[in-house]
Amino acid sequence: MHTLCARGTMKPEISAAVTFLSRFLRVKGHVNDRQVQTFNQSLQDILSEQYQHHWFPDRPCKGSGYRCIRINHKMDPLVGQAGQRIGLTIQQLYSLLPSELTLWVDPFEVSYRIGEDGSICVLYESSPCPVGMPAMSSAMSPSGNGSGGPMVDSHSSCKEEMMVMGRTSPSKSYNMMTVSS
Repeated sequence: MHTLCARGTMKPEISAAVTFLSRFLRVKGHVNDRQVQTFNQSLQDILSEQYQHHWFPDRPCKGSGYRCIRINHKMDPLVGQAGQRIGLTIQQLYSLLPSELTLWVDPFEVSYRIGEDGSICVLYESSPCPVGMPAMSSAMSPSGNGSGGPMVDSHSSCKEEMMVMGRTSPSKSYNMMTVSS
């Protein structure tokens, strides 16, 4: 899919992250379509507000930890807040979402890892470019296939930088993984 660079926008990244999480609610079948739509919109609004002053397209890794969505022994509070808006308890969210999930929402890239030692998989990636210039981006479609042009690998991701600095668990491979609904 071709997109125009909008240097300050975070909509495509947030949309990719929220769509990914929403699919888990759909798959289990305990949440109706209206609830999924409400969850989706609520989480987009929550993340947009939360990331507003923590989004740096010129330095994508700055604020990466702040924008990381984490579900493990503790539910991410932003996901929990969106779930509560549709009447789900934290325990119900735990039953619908992976028990060990890390989701990075960074300028130009959204990626995730399921399990502490799982591979890091890219959901969305685009290339930074001057304002008004076309950019290639790729997002995973619901079928798990890229919905557009090739993945762009022209910049070092925050996860790669953290791995070089030794701040994550042992070596992770960057294999593509499809998610089907």
